[in-house]
Amino acid sequence: MKKYGFGVDIGGTTIKLGLFETSGKLIEKWEIPTRTEEKGAKILPDVAAAVRKKYKERGLHKEDIEGIGIGVPGPVDADGVVHGCVNLGWKTVDVVSAISALTGLQTAAANDANIAALGEMWQGGGRGCENVLMVTLGTGVGGGVIMDGRIAAGAHGAGGEIGHMTVDWLETEPCNCGRKGCLEQYASATGVVRLAKKHVTKFAEAENLTAKDIFDAAKSGDENACDVVFLMSRILGGALANVAVVCDPEIIVIGGGVSKAGDFLLDAVQKQFEDRAFPACKGTRFALAELGNDAGIYGGMKLVLE
Repeated sequence: MKKYGFGVDIGGTTIKLGLFETSGKLIEKWEIPTRTEEKGAKILPDVAAAVRKKYKERGLHKEDIEGIGIGVPGPVDADGVVHGCVNLGWKTVDVVSAISALTGLQTAAANDANIAALGEMWQGGGRGCENVLMVTLGTGVGGGVIMDGRIAAGAHGAGGEIGHMTVDWLETEPCNCGRKGCLEQYASATGVVRLAKKHVTKFAEAENLTAKDIFDAAKSGDENACDVVFLMSRILGGALANVAVVCDPEIIVIGGGVSKAGDFLLDAVQKQFEDRAFPACKGTRFALAELGNDAGIYGGMKLVLE
């Protein structure tokens, strides 16, 4: 095992990079802009240039580096090929071959939510566990499944996309994915606000309402806000119970902006999960994510070590 490696998390606006020791110690992290013009043609060359620049600055050589692990916001197959990534302007892009050719380094790639889960398993909220379900509650709902210490990405790289499991067959409004009744429509930051405006008269006409506003009000004992949190946690807890009966995690790690509600959210979701879980899964532990926006670069580094 060589001493160093790089973790990379490609986002629609910025690309996060980290230089690590292969022991898991983060040495340095930095960001570069994601240049999506020309159908994202500049993104991978920019990543390669940033990696080369950094190891030269540090006085390192290719022989010192185990490799580069990359997270991408789209489905990635087992060969490291992305099959469509709207946020980056990509259609089919062979990430692994491209970065390997540009850097001469071993390269691995996976979906960004999956590598975030891998990072949390390795050095975050799921540390010490090999079967982890990661849920990110932000603008959307993302997920990653780790089974026996490895990402369970599936045949098409779509494993873990729990935000787009159907939880309401009667929903009439479309999700951003084009389907209707997705978990994301109820458990994301925008979904919580949507629930509040739809089901609670007090919030129906509220302007600039945020999920944080609702959780803060619920923590203060506001009955209307508590009703929204109960409804959201019932939907999310039930969905996680369904996922658990498939992948049977040791621990469910919840991250993303909504997770800043802390134990108040965690306790509410865990109670609903336990009320609906298959008996063998009722002992599943819950934890908050610990790595924040760095989960992807940690997961990228871990991916190199697999």
